[in-house]
Amino acid sequence: MITKEKLFEIKENTKPSLFEKLLEGDRVEFRGDDLVLKGEYYKKQVRIALKNCDIIDPTDIDEYIAFDGYFALLKALTELEPGDVVDEITESLLRGRGGAGFPTGRKWNEAYKFDADKKYIICNADEGDPGAFMDRSILEKDPHSVLEGMAIGGYAIGSDQGYIYVRAEYPMAVKRLEIAIKQAKEYGLLGKNIFGTGFDFDIELRLGSGAFVCGEGTALMESIEGRRGMPRPKLHRTAHKGLWGKPTIINNVETLANVPVIMNKGAKWFRGIGTEESPGTKVFALVGKVENAGLVEVPMGMTLREIVFDIGGGAQDGNEYKAVQTGGPSGGCIPADLIDTPVDFESLGKIWSIMGSGGMVVMDEKTCMVDIAKFFLDFSVDESCGKCVPCREGTKRMYEILDRITKGDGVEGDIERLEELSETVSSTSLCGLGQTAPNPVITTIKYYRHEYEAHIKDKSCPAKSCKALIKFEITDDCIGCTRCAKVCPVLAISGKVKEKHLIDQAICIKCGACYDVCPVDAISII
Repeated sequence: MITKEKLFEIKENTKPSLFEKLLEGDRVEFRGDDLVLKGEYYKKQVRIALKNCDIIDPTDIDEYIAFDGYFALLKALTELEPGDVVDEITESLLRGRGGAGFPTGRKWNEAYKFDADKKYIICNADEGDPGAFMDRSILEKDPHSVLEGMAIGGYAIGSDQGYIYVRAEYPMAVKRLEIAIKQAKEYGLLGKNIFGTGFDFDIELRLGSGAFVCGEGTALMESIEGRRGMPRPKLHRTAHKGLWGKPTIINNVETLANVPVIMNKGAKWFRGIGTEESPGTKVFALVGKVENAGLVEVPMGMTLREIVFDIGGGAQDGNEYKAVQTGGPSGGCIPADLIDTPVDFESLGKIWSIMGSGGMVVMDEKTCMVDIAKFFLDFSVDESCGKCVPCREGTKRMYEILDRITKGDGVEGDIERLEELSETVSSTSLCGLGQTAPNPVITTIKYYRHEYEAHIKDKSCPAKSCKALIKFEITDDCIGCTRCAKVCPVLAISGKVKEKHLIDQAICIKCGACYDVCPVDAISII
């Protein structure tokens, strides 16, 4: 069993290999007491949940300890009572980073005060939003931060057992977690009598099979208990009656990764970052039509403009920025004229979007907003568990209408039908999947109604994206180089060398290959 003295000895004598290489390459610097990566991409970032990522070797527990790892657990077990830990997290105003933004301290306090012979803590690592990889990165690059956060949470509420529910499609994350758990047990940081305090806590992995709905807490617990992952009616608070009918708290990966830092630096320090009601930072997967895609961790309250342009470099290839989708398939599309909106729970809610788990998809002028709504709804239809009728049937009907519209078969009244179905599905579905599935449709109609009307009334796609509503034509600028004819997979282009070519519209499959290879931009999309 590791002792306090041994923990300090490891911290003093360990030189993390990746950190040493970063120092040699002049890629890191200290900003106050915090170590940060250099470069314009990181200039406006503040790393709390990602503080060790790409800096330590995630398979070496000693390197985690060298950067204050498990000192927060030591402090909690040897200096504080469980109620004191709950108070510290409550005082920090840490809110859940998995989507809903529920105060973590309030959740922990509910379980702490509820008397039971057994309690559980679950890490929800069932990240499934399209384009999202925040939790996966933390699990792969800093797994011990999650284990330590869970152990602190277990001590706070009186639990001796934790589960990490992680999707099997993350094999590297699973492997790193297995290594980390094994190392923590060997050091006595998990298991019996941790730090000689009499506190016992163990962690087991449970692998999910890729069902998006299992990101919902009650469906997740059903899966852990060995049943099909389907949401339960919320008759009881999970903190009172959750896993196997016992008090349970569920936090996502990023939330738990914040806990050790808060315990080490204090609630007051944490509240000094971000906004008054949404303190701290948030990790986003910045993806889509953006120059600098990747993970970013920024203080709450930073504007979309700063994230998309100052960090992300704006839209790709000099195209015009059009919108950003926050919150994945459960979120909303935010138009360009709202780009100065602060990114925090309250501000996003006011413009019909959500923080979600942290997906942030950038769109440019070539993105069709009707088609993007169809894309996200198709995902929700596919991932619906089918338990409740509004979600199972309502999302399908919505998708069918959107599909017709993008194919040029939309009719008057389709927009109103989508709005009516959105209201019904949102207000009557059993769980968060169905309740939020219409969000992309609601926001694209709200902000881009003119695009829906163009598809339905004019049978045209303003973004020139929907294949059924566009055609390729060769203009008089054609020099007869024959490149377009050579790449056409269906031989729809004809013409002689050095003469203008023609596209047979009856044959053309609108693949765009000709448009991509034309050296003089003589092919237009109309």
